[in-house]
Amino acid sequence: MVSGSPKRILDEFRRIGADWTLLSGLLLVIVFLGIAIVFPLVKMLGVSFTPEALEYYIRYFSSPVYLGIIRNTVELGVVVGLFGTIIGFLFAYVQVRLDVPCKRFMHLMALMPIISPPFAVATAAIVLFGRGGLITFRLLGIRYDLYGFAGLAGVLTLSLFTVAYMNLQGMLRALDPSLDEAATNLGASKWDVFRTVTLPMLIPGIASSFLLLFVEAIADLANPLVLGGDFTVLASRVYIAISGEYDIFAGSVLSVILLVPSLTVFIIQRYWVSRKSVISVTGKPSGKPTFITNPFIRWGLFGLTMFFSLLILLVYGTVFVGAFTELFGINYAFTLRHFQFVLLGLGSQAMLDTSKMSLIATPIAGVLGMLIAWLVVRKQFAGRGLIDFTSMLGIALPGTVLGIGYLLAFNKPFKIDDTVLLPALAGGTAVAGGTIALIIAYVVRSVPAGVRAGVASLQQIDPSIEEAAISLGADNATTFRKITLPLIRPAFLTGLVYGFARSMTSLSAVIFLSTPYAKIMTAQILNEVDAGRFGNAFAYCDILIILVLLVIGFLYFVVGTTTGVERDFGVSL
Repeated sequence: MVSGSPKRILDEFRRIGADWTLLSGLLLVIVFLGIAIVFPLVKMLGVSFTPEALEYYIRYFSSPVYLGIIRNTVELGVVVGLFGTIIGFLFAYVQVRLDVPCKRFMHLMALMPIISPPFAVATAAIVLFGRGGLITFRLLGIRYDLYGFAGLAGVLTLSLFTVAYMNLQGMLRALDPSLDEAATNLGASKWDVFRTVTLPMLIPGIASSFLLLFVEAIADLANPLVLGGDFTVLASRVYIAISGEYDIFAGSVLSVILLVPSLTVFIIQRYWVSRKSVISVTGKPSGKPTFITNPFIRWGLFGLTMFFSLLILLVYGTVFVGAFTELFGINYAFTLRHFQFVLLGLGSQAMLDTSKMSLIATPIAGVLGMLIAWLVVRKQFAGRGLIDFTSMLGIALPGTVLGIGYLLAFNKPFKIDDTVLLPALAGGTAVAGGTIALIIAYVVRSVPAGVRAGVASLQQIDPSIEEAAISLGADNATTFRKITLPLIRPAFLTGLVYGFARSMTSLSAVIFLSTPYAKIMTAQILNEVDAGRFGNAFAYCDILIILVLLVIGFLYFVVGTTTGVERDFGVSL
């Protein structure tokens, strides 16, 4: 990641040092990444390799129970990655290659999981398909046990397949239709064209989608806590070790074990799959994509996609209706008491705190994302790749790993010679303590989307535009503010939209940082679900979804762009 001769590296940093604005931006990024990502990670790794912690490695790797937990985690990631990619490809293929009705409806249903909290699908699945579920028990008379591997894998697949859908939809739209036409003119059937032309061109996207879903699935904490039952995975075991057993060594060691497959798969996706690209030499796509005309295939794929779309509609319809009923599935009497609990009772502080912290973190993450992208793409200096990689750790690191790192790094003041360098931020008694830690965690988890969007956007803009501004006397700060930032406005909006949605719906990275002085909505939803108060949980989910949609709409209005939400959330990470 750091390459070049010592003389070249020295010359590069001399040029950076001559421009104080560029130097300030670089130092700001380095300090932020060092404090918010590297320091907590190193702190957690340090604790996990102390003599006391090493005994846990021996215990875990010699215990059939813990080996089973590791196997459960990997199996869950593989199954969710496989089926999530298949469903994502199905939705993408229907959108691009089929002339069928209701495309807009199916597209909107595919986007719903992005803006919803992690418990929405799981909680609705319990009341619909659980032991006393509306559909399984009351309509079909079946006592289906939703808790365990099957239910958890199904809910995670339905919650995460959007990642694959947006990735593959963009790739399908970018394919040059003339390649299909050439193959057809040579006598190939539609199946041969799909098998020998379309599918090979999509292999990098399919592999990337699978790996991203694998990482998301093994790092997820919310759904295993709700639906895991006797099926334990590493993320939930880490949470129990910290919150239930108060064993920091166990939590750190299990976090390292969880970190290994997550980080390995992320590196493979980032540095291997992204380079295994198949590129069309025809340049800009020409012509129109060939639609599938075979009625059995056309309407079969349509019916399957519509089934999943209606299932998503049923799930989120349950979330909406359940907030207005006394007890969904048993007593459908209309009530507003669940919303009174959230808006006027104990939930109001969590709603206000989460919204306030997310609104603070969003612009910080957006600006940092664009700044990092600008440094990586436009500036030449040793360590660019390292900065890019480190910024992406915000999404590569499982949330529980990041949360424990923050506890270890910031729960006590960091001092040298009795001089306080870093105050206690996580879990402190002061209001600023918990709030600052949560805001930093939100920023870290949101920056990667802005970086990738900014990098992709800058690579499409001719550097000569900025060079012309500099040659006319503008410094780097003025050029970035007046030239670069307006040109990458859609990418900046991507960072803002994704950052706010991610902050409002995060749980695993911030659940350890919530204090009585800084509450988060997702943690409150978890408490309501654990207590069986599904009506309150549904009300929380409804309000959270509405808040996210309102702020996203406001961001689009302020930034003044007409790009769709699907473009913003379709950034490949």
